[in-house]
Amino acid sequence: MHVPLPKNEAARRAALASYAILDTDPEPSFDDLNHLASFICKTPIALITLVDEHRQWFKSRVGLSTEQTSRDIAFCSHAILQDDIFVVPDALQDERFRENPLVAGEPHIRFYAGVPLVNDDGYALGTLCVIDQIPRELSATEKEALKALSRLVLGQMELRRNLELLKRALNDRSKQEHERQREIAKLQAQLVRVVGLHPTTD
Repeated sequence: MHVPLPKNEAARRAALASYAILDTDPEPSFDDLNHLASFICKTPIALITLVDEHRQWFKSRVGLSTEQTSRDIAFCSHAILQDDIFVVPDALQDERFRENPLVAGEPHIRFYAGVPLVNDDGYALGTLCVIDQIPRELSATEKEALKALSRLVLGQMELRRNLELLKRALNDRSKQEHERQREIAKLQAQLVRVVGLHPTTD
């Protein structure tokens, strides 16, 4: 089934790119939150996904070995269109997903719940989602916990981006200072040459 793109798709992808997080190494701060999601919701699979142009890429994954899947078949492609948690109690009973290769084959998804990771500018960058291989539901408490964890994931993304911007700014400042010192040294050398060519007389 074709999944429509968000109305702000181009700006959404630009916002995602600004975090410079795609294809980065695993980080404990994200893995810890993802493990908590799996533990609280009692699911064998939990993922922090980021939805790129043609794929969903997993910043953190529990219970899944693959690093990414096609966006065309991603449950998260549906989740980022929602304002709230997106729940599929039984994928085999849902016409949108029963023929999906992630349902018919590995990892044999039956249950899915994903919270969109929406930043302050309103762009849904990806999801924090939990998956099971049996039909089920989440309790109200589990849903609220998953939403809270999703906010922490997004906060970690913001912190990570801000640290990268700060590092870049400090690096630029260091380069500027180095260039300034070079200019000073050059001027001093020129002054020495001028003084040497025109010595002062008493």
